[in-house]
Amino acid sequence: MKPYEPKAMVAISRYQKVFPTLPQDVREDVYTRMRELIQEERAYCDKGNYEHMAQILTSIALYEVLQKHGRSEAEAYRFVSEEMWSFLDPSGMQKLSKAGFFLPLMKKVVPLGFSKKSGTGWRYTWHKDDPKNEFHFECNECIYAKILTKRNLLKLGAMCCHADIINYGSLHYTDFIRTQTLCQGGDVCDFRFVRHDTDAGDGWERSQSI
Repeated sequence: MKPYEPKAMVAISRYQKVFPTLPQDVREDVYTRMRELIQEERAYCDKGNYEHMAQILTSIALYEVLQKHGRSEAEAYRFVSEEMWSFLDPSGMQKLSKAGFFLPLMKKVVPLGFSKKSGTGWRYTWHKDDPKNEFHFECNECIYAKILTKRNLLKLGAMCCHADIINYGSLHYTDFIRTQTLCQGGDVCDFRFVRHDTDAGDGWERSQSI
């Protein structure tokens, strides 16, 4: 298992590019806070959760440390959210979505990937009876919601939910539909992908997911 060590976790997080530009005292305080968070959340620090915990703990530490160093809460949130979102590059997924095998591929790859990269604290419901032009599943338990709820930091969870909108919200021929998430007060995170014969703007309207 990869060691839960702050520098290594930041290096794979969505803050990996901006982090070296921060003042050294801020970076050191982030590492210190992450060491504390690793101990506090050690129940979730297993092999499957490593990449998720890198995002969660780096986000919490940055958000808190920036305020400690003089930024307002709004400024700290704006920094962590905008830097997280700007790191994302959905172009590869968008290009892949042009292919006719995109949805069948997702039906195989997504459950397999989630099984390998979801450790303690996750639970999903998969549906094997979807028609060929649909793929849907639910996330019933999520460590983002579990960790951030008790810290009164669900806004950081909603921030991470928005990353899905960036990644999936402009797919070719494919509508990404999500009406609720655990981090935004929902009972589940409901994911649905619907494939169309034509691209958006020609016979169907893209959903406004959350």
